[in-house]
Amino acid sequence: MARFILNYLGIFFIGLSVLSFFNIIYCYYFNLYLNIDTYFYAFLISLIIGLITFIKNKVEVKINNYSKIFAVIIGYFLLPLIITIPYYFSVYNLSFLDCYFEAISGFTSTGFTVFDNIKHIDQSLILWRSTSQWIGGIYFLISILLLIDIFDDKLKKSLTNFISFNYSETFKQSFKILILYTSLTLILFISLKLINFRTFDSFNISMSIISSGGFLPLNDIGLVVNSNFKEFVFSILMLSSYFSLFLIYNIFFLKEKKIRFFAEDIYLLIYFFTLLVIFFIFFNFDYNFSNVLFSLTSSMSNIGISLRDTPSNLWFLFLIVVIIGGSFFSTSSGIRLLKIYFLFKHSLNEILSYSRPNNVYTNKFHLIDSNIEQKDINKYFLSVIVFIISLFLVTSFLSLFGTNFEEAFKLGILTLMNTVNSSMYGLNNFDFLELNSYSKFIIILFMVIGRVELLTILIIVKKFIFKS
Repeated sequence: MARFILNYLGIFFIGLSVLSFFNIIYCYYFNLYLNIDTYFYAFLISLIIGLITFIKNKVEVKINNYSKIFAVIIGYFLLPLIITIPYYFSVYNLSFLDCYFEAISGFTSTGFTVFDNIKHIDQSLILWRSTSQWIGGIYFLISILLLIDIFDDKLKKSLTNFISFNYSETFKQSFKILILYTSLTLILFISLKLINFRTFDSFNISMSIISSGGFLPLNDIGLVVNSNFKEFVFSILMLSSYFSLFLIYNIFFLKEKKIRFFAEDIYLLIYFFTLLVIFFIFFNFDYNFSNVLFSLTSSMSNIGISLRDTPSNLWFLFLIVVIIGGSFFSTSSGIRLLKIYFLFKHSLNEILSYSRPNNVYTNKFHLIDSNIEQKDINKYFLSVIVFIISLFLVTSFLSLFGTNFEEAFKLGILTLMNTVNSSMYGLNNFDFLELNSYSKFIIILFMVIGRVELLTILIIVKKFIFKS
């Protein structure tokens, strides 16, 4: 198990060394020598650790689900230690806890920040924040692939025809993820350039969008999204982290196009247009629908950024949209629309079966070839219960440590859904730097739980408590 964990994390340590080297080149090219030494430290440490993990890698071991879960969870705590280095050794005099908080927030694509004014940060550190989100997005997607048998056996079949993933199939799908993820980032970058974003902003924002992160290269996104046309284009681009990463690939490269490969995205598209109509009819205040569309797509994709004039009285609706989330195989968080739909349809069938016992009701859903099995329904129901328990815990702890209840409740949802605080949730002025250490520890823990889901931690606990 230890060998597998080292090998798995070693790949991402090497990835961090590549990003560190990229920052070093950037600093030399633009004569940004203020924090350049910190990237050398990050480069050397991550490269050495990454190379060490692949020494004596000839022994084949059987990898069980517990090993996979351990690898993913440990990675969410260890890899940000490398990301912490440039923050800690920078000139901004941040404590280690604040630096680690910023690193975890970036790696989990949450976007909470201890920096009060982005204008005071040098460009290389802004770039480092963005790349930490980007590699965190890849880590999340590959972790889903690794744990797909635990999370959802049914949705696995929308990715591949293989019954189970062996080593070669996992490597093949992981490489495909890297290519698709990088290509979409490039497309986002070009799209932002075409609507007259400057190159530095386009590059950083494209990495934030694809990873559904909240770090931005400027204090107010409205400074660059300053027209209705830009608001509309930006809103559409944010949907790239809402739909499945494999959607474009399946459309253009899949030889035998079966409806089950597009089922979730079709449901998501119907859901998106339904919300679009509802918000246009009922919440189109001051006839500024492009602003509402921006906030809606930002919430659906779990990015969370908003413009200053977003109606603040809609915060509860936007939080509901955040909780629902996007595609199973995207960088967005949330319970997931398809799970909620399956649960609703199954519950309705159960009620109707008692009220009309002569009729037969099945759990076969439109666009999906086979019935949804009871074990999958149980997993979906458990996901909802786990979210409620997690929200209760994080809200209670934050309230206990000094945050008022309303802010603690909102912050708890955003933490578990890995969504940045902004004006549309009434938390744009929330100061994370002033939080006490206990609150920061709680948010760090639940940002990671939001990514790996409490379900995986319960599986680990079950292994050690109920060893039978």
